[in-house]
Amino acid sequence: MSSSEAEAEADRRDFLGKITTGAMAVGLLASYGTFAGYAVRYLYPAGDIRTAWLFVTRTETLDLGGSLDFKTPGGAPVVVARKGPGETAGDFLALSSTCPHLGCQVHWEAQNNQFFCPCHNGTFDANGVGTGGPPKGQELLRYALRVTDGLLYIEVPIESITIAAGLARPGHDACLGSRGTV
Repeated sequence: MSSSEAEAEADRRDFLGKITTGAMAVGLLASYGTFAGYAVRYLYPAGDIRTAWLFVTRTETLDLGGSLDFKTPGGAPVVVARKGPGETAGDFLALSSTCPHLGCQVHWEAQNNQFFCPCHNGTFDANGVGTGGPPKGQELLRYALRVTDGLLYIEVPIESITIAAGLARPGHDACLGSRGTV
């Protein structure tokens, strides 16, 4: 091998070494940047979630000890129960009907004054606190309620309303269906 061929071979190796080192440095910087992004999101979570009030039912339609199933616009199942004879929000209770253990659907058992999860015979007291089975010590998610002029309202996140209405995509007009854009 002549000296010019040896120099060309050394130049190729040097070039490939620099390209490889540069690619590894870019990959390393990208992974550190991704990690930093996740760390910032963890340390500084999003601000308050905006909510809205939705009509559930008239208060007189729900008997004492009775309950009704309600779905939020985002699809979350909720059990709304009447636990008092009055007409105030404190006489009603709205809890997620999704068990925090495995996500099974719980239901209200008025005769036992408890919520029951059929997956592992889990039980929750009338306030949604786990009392038996695997969800013991865990709680069902509670929704805020309001009563105005005999009408019962539930507070839900606004994001779930826009997703359910098909308004989550920018430039989409729900009134025009899938054809129209603004």
